[in-house]
Amino acid sequence: MDSKQLFMDSLLADTPPAHFSTILKSLWFDAKGDWQRAHDLVDQLGGQDAAWVHAYLHRKEGDSWNSDYWYARAKKVRPDVTLEVEWESLVNHFA
Repeated sequence: MDSKQLFMDSLLADTPPAHFSTILKSLWFDAKGDWQRAHDLVDQLGGQDAAWVHAYLHRKEGDSWNSDYWYARAKKVRPDVTLEVEWESLVNHFA
């Protein structure tokens, strides 16, 4: 079973697996509908990877200015895809 499938299967649980990275835990909480917890996790991290997830979360929130700031920190441009497609690409990248 691939790592993305393991991630998707973990969404049936009440908590994310302990071995998940903080970034994967953030994406996990976002998928479970807990935007604030997802944001709190990446808000404390540095680096381009965390900035990318941070940007996605602010895009989901509807705060375009803030999301564009974080996309720039991640050295990315806001994608022209749905939030669902972006979330899936993040999971594919980090899982």
